[in-house]
Amino acid sequence: MAFGKFLVGFGLLVAAGGLLIWWGVPIGRLPGDIVVRRGSFSFYLPITTSILVSVALTVLMALFKR
Repeated sequence: MAFGKFLVGFGLLVAAGGLLIWWGVPIGRLPGDIVVRRGSFSFYLPITTSILVSVALTVLMALFKR
């Protein structure tokens, strides 16, 4: 039963991500993400993206834990 809830939640999360990409929301390039480019070197630190994914997963797990 718990694995089934996990699969449904994961499917909803993937569908939501697909809708955001379809609507043109820049997933992974949000304000607050750090990008450093110098010559041939580039560094990317997705702070805001990580926080949003963490919040979304926390809410999803709380909803399906009941």
